[in-house]
Amino acid sequence: MPTALITHPDFLLHDTGPFHPERPERMTSILSRLGLDGDLPAATTPDGLLCLSPSAADEVSITAVHDAAYVEAVAGWCEQGYRNLPTGDTTVCPASEAVARLAAGGGVRAVDAVLTKEADRAFCVSRPPGHHAESDRGMGFCIYNNAAVAARYAQSRFGVERVAILDWDVHHGNGTQEIFEDDPSVYYVSVHQSPLYPFTGAEWEKGTGEGAGFTLNVPVSAGSGDEVYIDVLNHRVIPVMKAYRPDLFILSAGFDAHLDDPLSGTLVTDAGFRTMSRILLDVVEDACGGRMVSMLEGGYDLEALGRCVVDHVGMMAS
Repeated sequence: MPTALITHPDFLLHDTGPFHPERPERMTSILSRLGLDGDLPAATTPDGLLCLSPSAADEVSITAVHDAAYVEAVAGWCEQGYRNLPTGDTTVCPASEAVARLAAGGGVRAVDAVLTKEADRAFCVSRPPGHHAESDRGMGFCIYNNAAVAARYAQSRFGVERVAILDWDVHHGNGTQEIFEDDPSVYYVSVHQSPLYPFTGAEWEKGTGEGAGFTLNVPVSAGSGDEVYIDVLNHRVIPVMKAYRPDLFILSAGFDAHLDDPLSGTLVTDAGFRTMSRILLDVVEDACGGRMVSMLEGGYDLEALGRCVVDHVGMMAS
């Protein structure tokens, strides 16, 4: 089966203004490296990826992880011309709620593709990112939590019992943790720089209630590079994933731990990300039959982001 690439030209309509790190050029830098300048083709990329377009996530899928009052408020704020969400530091424009709903729908489309065996794996080139969005607030460039929507959709639509989410964005995914922290059916693992925005994700945060023991935070210090990240994957993350044996694996694929990224102090190289991808893909193949959805989160140096995503997707498709 092919690997699916989920994207849509309307992701460019989320206007964050000049000089904002999370800008439309992030997406175009990736697509151009994949040979997808302009409108997307109907079938495949030059590298044989199956191109699929998402629809906007419906109300049921969004409110499975976000409070209905928050979802209603976001639509109102964007319609009224707010430039930032009152809940946090997220820049928006009139189109942003619709684009965020489409980004969440990208995860839904990816889950459909993988779990109906239309594709073996799927990668979402979408924006805005999602992992900072909590159940009742957006923050950190995020409006709706794309990975969380995908996980809940997989459970409700396909009866998936256990979902593992690995987040290797350099910033802690406080939103994903908050949404699932009391739920043992979703194991959330984050490898992130600390201290760094949003200043959450301490190692002692391990989940609450029935979800106690199903959150794993691995903070790393500024200056950490390939050796540290690969060691963390091999000796902290992978043993947990193997023991949990998820039915579906979701990667919050941020590439802002790269040494060229302007928003971090970690030093992962292109080669480091390739090794991390290979380690993960080998484990996913063994743990859950290769069922994997990878979703773009951060990454703000355009050249490094484009290279690393193309490497990552190429390894998914190999």
